[in-house]
Amino acid sequence: AKILVLDDERELRALLQRYLTQHGFEVHAIGDPAQIDRVLQREPFDILILDIMMRGEDGLAICQRLRAQKETIPIIMLTARGEAVDRILGREAGADDYLPKPFDPRELLACIHALLRRQRMLGEHQRGAGSQPVRLGRFVFDPSLRRLMRGEQLVSLTSGELSLLAALALQAGRPLSRERLIELAKGRDSEVTDRSIDVQVLRLRRVIETDPAHPLYLQTVRSIGYVLIPDPSPP
Repeated sequence: AKILVLDDERELRALLQRYLTQHGFEVHAIGDPAQIDRVLQREPFDILILDIMMRGEDGLAICQRLRAQKETIPIIMLTARGEAVDRILGREAGADDYLPKPFDPRELLACIHALLRRQRMLGEHQRGAGSQPVRLGRFVFDPSLRRLMRGEQLVSLTSGELSLLAALALQAGRPLSRERLIELAKGRDSEVTDRSIDVQVLRLRRVIETDPAHPLYLQTVRSIGYVLIPDPSPP
């Protein structure tokens, strides 16, 4: 797997590059936020490790901008601040995981492996399910592109909401427990809770349902979890 590290601390960049290379990863490290777009356009990466506190454009702004551009690379955010509000802001910006500095490099390694497993599992489910677009009333969702469209308009969703909707779409018509949704959308080692899944489902309903209180497409299955029921007509 290829990993891109963006951090303006030279010693930390060197440490991460040395440590992750020793564990079999191909690592490219940069210290200037202005380089990020050029590097991502030049070659594909499997994971981005992104520092929040940097001179110039900070990590939160970069993460938000990349997600607005529909960049789906998994992002691990690093920060010297460990407050819960920073973790919330990072996830709302579209980050997939979060580590406060200082951290044990083994914890970062575990995060990387968890994200790679999640990507691999989603890929397997996409191949198995054919990853066909599904119609949800006025909307069409393509799980292979992780893209929700309303007519010609692209609908903005967070990375977490896209992952959850993709997991449901790839198993359309099949009830999935919250535990299974966490596994498919976030990875087995994720710290995401059942409550987080419920909150994301509520947000998705507000987008795709005409009446979120009486959902037609993203339905609750009592004592199990949730199921996505697309329109029978193809997109």
